[in-house]
Amino acid sequence: MEGKRISLNPRPCCNRRVLAAKKWTSGRGDGFVNSVRKLMRREICSKRDRAFSMSNAQERFANIDLQDEYDTHDPKGHSFSQLPFLRKRSKIIEIVAAHDIIFALAHSGICAAFSRDTNERICFLNVCPDEVIRSLFYNKNNDSLITVSVYASDNFSSLKCRTTMIGYIKKGKHDAGFPLFESESLKWPGFVEFDDVNGKVLTYSAQDSIYKVFDLRNYSLLYSISDKNVQEIKISPGIMLLIFTRATSHVPLKILSIEDGTLLKSFNHLLHRNKKVDFIEQFNEKLLVKQENENLQIVDVRNSQLTEVSRTEFMTPSAFIFLYENQLFLTFRNRTVSVWNFKGELVTSFEDHLLWHPDCNTNNIYITSDQDLIISYCKADSDVPSVVDGAIAGSINISNILTGKCLAKILASNSKRRKNKAHAEFQCTVVQALEDITALYYDEERNEIYTGNMQGLVHVWSN
Repeated sequence: MEGKRISLNPRPCCNRRVLAAKKWTSGRGDGFVNSVRKLMRREICSKRDRAFSMSNAQERFANIDLQDEYDTHDPKGHSFSQLPFLRKRSKIIEIVAAHDIIFALAHSGICAAFSRDTNERICFLNVCPDEVIRSLFYNKNNDSLITVSVYASDNFSSLKCRTTMIGYIKKGKHDAGFPLFESESLKWPGFVEFDDVNGKVLTYSAQDSIYKVFDLRNYSLLYSISDKNVQEIKISPGIMLLIFTRATSHVPLKILSIEDGTLLKSFNHLLHRNKKVDFIEQFNEKLLVKQENENLQIVDVRNSQLTEVSRTEFMTPSAFIFLYENQLFLTFRNRTVSVWNFKGELVTSFEDHLLWHPDCNTNNIYITSDQDLIISYCKADSDVPSVVDGAIAGSINISNILTGKCLAKILASNSKRRKNKAHAEFQCTVVQALEDITALYYDEERNEIYTGNMQGLVHVWSN
């Protein structure tokens, strides 16, 4: 399982890994954005006044409604671009916000910046006429936006990174940035991963099988890892787990300090012969290993203490989100979200929280910086009218992570706007805005939710 290793988490709370595509075409997303790129590795705070926190959250989201609409499509056909597919409408795949600017990335590779102050489009971030932007990352360490792109002139085969100060983008100077990691050959299966928790960048050059770790503050090279037997690297706060080529009955593992690459521990984990490994994940001192049709193993790497969870109780999820301070983790499987602890116990099951997308599209999930709330695009209640003029609307659910309780819900039936008719300056009705949302982001400072849809439109939900 990939992390946000643009194999790509554009959110301020995730690792983001972007993989170079094996083959790129304008009509498909294969190899573009790993479905778990949004997995969040942010700290969750233990709050004493939980009842007050829940009440406050309910009040914050009580009267949220559709307020504004932005369009990433240029009626003039993105005349700056040489690529025909960039001139077509395309669904929103990623939304990032910083300093009252909304950045919306479309599947085609067009990325637009909008001002919440003026309600206008500031600029498109594509600098070159043959540039296709693959992913975004807001670097809070130096208040800049990093774009990861591929180019037609390179047959879309290599990832190129560029950083631009938010201040320049506000002034419409989207071309005032500079390239990053120019020395690295990021062709498939190479990647770049942005680790916001540790303030690091991990790159992998498949050409020479070298991993490199850079400082996210100034992009200086810290150290390299050169070993052709390394199959995967997983990042946790303070450490990296190196997973080596599997032997018949075990997999060699190493734990390194992420600050300087110092070896902290080297060991082998025993495996069942002839059974594939579903996943190996590192969570602080805990190692999670799951093989096909076998129990989940939770190993404390400090003392080798083993906890097993029955395979009938814990089935392989499609994605994880780790909550470090509370020593919990979320799992996503078959449209449902669950919270577990490291004793292998199910802590929380969410009420009324059936995710809209079956493939665990974590672009439609946001976890707050305190990680007490999860905001998700869900199926609406069956008893709530959600079909108007052929449009099938979902709901945006705000739930408490520790209790599973649904605190608030944005439904078309609750909107004060006219649901069957678009607002004068809007292309979408409320029902249409809640139909097939493809990206979701919550701006915690402004208390606004931003959603994108199949038509390349971005909607602002605010009270």
